[in-house]
Amino acid sequence: MSHSTSSEAIERGWDEPWYRVRTEDFQASFLPSDVEGLDDVCNVDVFVTLKDGSRWTATVFTVAEVERLMKLWAGTDEALGGRYFWVSDGLIVRDPGIDNMTAVIAGLIGSGEFSEIFKRVVND
Repeated sequence: MSHSTSSEAIERGWDEPWYRVRTEDFQASFLPSDVEGLDDVCNVDVFVTLKDGSRWTATVFTVAEVERLMKLWAGTDEALGGRYFWVSDGLIVRDPGIDNMTAVIAGLIGSGEFSEIFKRVVND
């Protein structure tokens, strides 16, 4: 069973070095490169704080970025010459950009799949 989770931002903006997006259901804190436009982000670490206060993390890649990295690694020792791609807290999305990634996060929360993909941050 899924329920709707809005990705519509209530607040968004820079809190250097983070780009934060707050919705009704969560806050996403992205750590984009300073040379990449927000609509072009294709490889980024993100921390998500849910309404219950729990914190979660993942690295989000686009399909094109995964392909670029695998080609870059071809002929090297990295990932058996680029023959595979693996990351424990990775999420692969089709389209680039913070807005798209925020919409995917909202969709994962709404479908109940979020906790299967993101890793919970546990404080000692």
